[in-house]
Amino acid sequence: MAEEKNDNETTENVVSEAEALPKAIVRRVVKDKLSQLSTGSEITVLRDSFLAFSESTRIFIHYLSATANDICKESKRNMINAEDVFKALEEIDFPEFIGPLRDSLEEFRQRNAGKKQSKAKETNTNAKRKEPPPSEPSEGRNKRQVVENEDEDNSD
Repeated sequence: MAEEKNDNETTENVVSEAEALPKAIVRRVVKDKLSQLSTGSEITVLRDSFLAFSESTRIFIHYLSATANDICKESKRNMINAEDVFKALEEIDFPEFIGPLRDSLEEFRQRNAGKKQSKAKETNTNAKRKEPPPSEPSEGRNKRQVVENEDEDNSD
C-alpha cells in the first residue's frame, strides 16, 4: 500500500512538472508587473511565492480552457476559437480581462498579417527568379558510370 502511494505521488509530480509553466517566464511576468505597480522601492518575492503564482496560473488556464471547451461543445463545434475564450472569461466572472485581451489579440493579428504579407512577397520573388542551370554530374557519379560501363564491356 505504501508503494501504491509513492507511485501516485510520483505520477502526480511528473504530470505537475509536465504542465508547469516555465519558471523564468513566470518570474519575469511577476517582476515586470510588480515594478510597474511599485514606485520607489523594489519588492522582494520569495521562491514559494513564484511557485504559488505559477500554480495559480496553471489552475486558471485549466479552468478557463475547460469552460471555453464547454461553450464550444454547446455550439456543436470541435474547435475552440477566441470568442469561446471571451465568453468563458465572462462566465467565470473575469469580464474585465476581455477588453485588454481583445486589444492584444488584434495587435497580434496585425503583426502576423504584416509577416504573412512579407513572406508572400518573398515567396513571389523567389518564384520569379530563374532556377540555376543543372550542374555537371559530380566526379563520384562519373566514376560510377565509367565502372558500370566497364562491367558491361567485360560481361560480353
